[in-house]
Amino acid sequence: MQLNEITVGPVGTRCYIIRGENSPECVVIDPGDEASRIRTQTEGKKISAILLTHGHFDHIGAVRELMSPDTRLFIHALDAPMLADPRLNAGMMLLGASVTAPAPTDFVKEGDILQLAGLEIRVLHTPGHTPGCVCYLTEGHLFTGDTLFEHGWGRTDLPGGDQHALFASIRRLMPLAQGLAVHPGHHA
Repeated sequence: MQLNEITVGPVGTRCYIIRGENSPECVVIDPGDEASRIRTQTEGKKISAILLTHGHFDHIGAVRELMSPDTRLFIHALDAPMLADPRLNAGMMLLGASVTAPAPTDFVKEGDILQLAGLEIRVLHTPGHTPGCVCYLTEGHLFTGDTLFEHGWGRTDLPGGDQHALFASIRRLMPLAQGLAVHPGHHA
């Protein structure tokens, strides 16, 4: 697997570009802002899909600019309303900005296996930070969004947050994360 990481936007969101070794396409995970910088990191590969770990503004801000007519946009159905509503995605509350993204083309759920850009990507539903938070697992790499950070976890005081659900998700991920490369949504 080839992996490029870029930190974007005002709150330092980690965005990941992944693809199979010989794939002419790539997948972008959580394009929070700075579409032109993200596009540079794709190294000229076609963006076949955008995977969102959840619907907060800092993970969706560059989606619209990166989408082409045949780009697929994946999110859990419980977080899909956040894409069009700056109040639900916390853009208004935390940035005072109306950040939105296009409607998803596909919904993901627990146990789904996605075949994208030469990769097999497994979906893990990890609610708590938001109701529809998911993690993506592929080739020994776990992309956790804001469910799990390097030294902590995502907040639960935004719309839809649930501390008990988040701790249950973390308890589920901890044994799985041992031995995997964990890629969180933020540095801290």
